[in-house]
Amino acid sequence: MKPLNGKVALVTGGSRGAGRGIAAELGKAGAIVYVTGRSVRGASTNHWPGTVDDTVSEIEAAGGKAIAIQCDHTKDAETEAVISQIRKEQGKLDILINNVWGAHDLGVEGKPFWELTLQNWDTMFTAGVRAQLAVNHFAVPLLRENKQALIIHTTFWDHGKYTGQFYYDLAKNALVRMAYGLSIELKADNIAVLAVSPGFMRTELVLKYHGADEESWREADDLQQTETPCYVGRGIASLAADSNVMEKSGLVFRAGELAKEYEFTDIDGRYIPPFTI
Repeated sequence: MKPLNGKVALVTGGSRGAGRGIAAELGKAGAIVYVTGRSVRGASTNHWPGTVDDTVSEIEAAGGKAIAIQCDHTKDAETEAVISQIRKEQGKLDILINNVWGAHDLGVEGKPFWELTLQNWDTMFTAGVRAQLAVNHFAVPLLRENKQALIIHTTFWDHGKYTGQFYYDLAKNALVRMAYGLSIELKADNIAVLAVSPGFMRTELVLKYHGADEESWREADDLQQTETPCYVGRGIASLAADSNVMEKSGLVFRAGELAKEYEFTDIDGRYIPPFTI
């Protein structure tokens, strides 16, 4: 029996990477999954591998149900339209995965703050933090109509350690704080809000950078401790199926910690410990 049968989920930023892995695992668990992103088949951002249509095809091939919506979450009208479509088609939203992250467009440079371009703010805050905040703004009224619901922000976190890139560190910690603040404001509505941190993932862009693929990644020394995006996806699907998830509201978890608690592995059968800096 699929634990998320009858649930409706929205995964933002689901063209590739963590979003795609999370959407796939929620679909396998039985949820109807709406997948948003800028990339659609025939028009992928920066010609990168992966589109929202590809993610939906993967879910459908596994027997699940998913709907792709092209959306630039820096445009509030498009974000609002996504929630309106879900309300019209499903009448509810049970699970919101705030994963949109526009900073891939710029990359993460390890330079001192004063040498970094101020464009870092736009990509990591406007297209990252604010984009996730806007999704919450439009989605929370629909989520509040449920008897219970779940919001998860994907982030990076390792017990408050500095990541080494000023803007990235600031943005990712802002997402952790956003989840905490919302957990307090939404407690009375029985909406759990958490932050979840993947480890070093073998995303499409990471594999491309290393000139590797899922068949050859073991040959690259830098990829030995990596995990697939499905690893964090399995953690989030486990949280979504946990009837006691409200007890975790306001907290942040690493994928490896969730794997240990819920006793799952990555798709290759490995347990990957929590990523540490």
